[in-house]
Amino acid sequence: MQRPMPYLAALPLALAFVLPAQAAEPIAPRFNADPSPHWFPLDGGKFYLYATDDASNSGKYWDSVSWRLYTSKDMRSWQDAGVPLDVTVFKWARPDAKAWAPEAAYRNGNYYFYAPVGGDKIGVAVSSRPDGGFVDARLDPLVDKARDLNAGDEPIDPAVFVDRDGQAYLYFGTRVPKVVKLKADMVSLDGPILDVAIAGLPAADPKKKFGEAPFLHQRGGVYYFTFSSGWPGQILYATGSSPLGPFTYRGVVLDYLTISTNHQAIVEHDGKSWLFYHDNLLPGGSSHRRSIAIAPLEYEADGSIRQVTR
Repeated sequence: MQRPMPYLAALPLALAFVLPAQAAEPIAPRFNADPSPHWFPLDGGKFYLYATDDASNSGKYWDSVSWRLYTSKDMRSWQDAGVPLDVTVFKWARPDAKAWAPEAAYRNGNYYFYAPVGGDKIGVAVSSRPDGGFVDARLDPLVDKARDLNAGDEPIDPAVFVDRDGQAYLYFGTRVPKVVKLKADMVSLDGPILDVAIAGLPAADPKKKFGEAPFLHQRGGVYYFTFSSGWPGQILYATGSSPLGPFTYRGVVLDYLTISTNHQAIVEHDGKSWLFYHDNLLPGGSSHRRSIAIAPLEYEADGSIRQVTR
């Protein structure tokens, strides 16, 4: 989530491989954005979708102070599970601090919630359940722009990836993507914050750049780094052989939307893949009142991602 930039004209043509167009459906009648979807094994397994709560903001800015949770057994019917936590969990944060794009992870029998607060810090909370009971895991920020070297202009949009060897990584940032290893406790940084290198971005198209919303997933031994190119932005992707990169630009996953932000996440479960994103889908919607939707994500035989159309 980020302040909108002036709209860029002359949008680029879509890539060759595009999924058939299908009507986007919001997952709920409530405004929500910045999806963080997960399948957690609790109680036989369920999908948990954490979101920025656009329904409680002013309608003029992304100034909500709580997050929202939705759950589903089948990826089709979603239940509104209410507020899993708000910024007052973090006593070091102002009670009116902005609650932006969240992230969650499961490890060590606990659920970890990564919370960008106020646009300059990322907190982490922990609970024995994914739907509530979260408490501050550190009593100070996990990432703090004023404290940590190379935290970037805005340490926001956290995304956590746990590799097959058990090493966890935290991605975040605007304009310059950042990555840092997490210790096994999931609440401590393990080493310096690094820039993520993306090679091969087309110099002829300055709109093909990193803006925000870094996200990593792995498939077939390949690491896929997806991100938004800006405000407005396309969802682009790059691939690499290591979670730390470098990554090489490959193409477009999702084209520009009619709103000023684009923010994605990918879930792969039981051999199927889904792209979560937000758009203007409900009556009264806008760049500040967005709605999360889901689309199937498909790959070519060579591992390239087919572009998704709405």
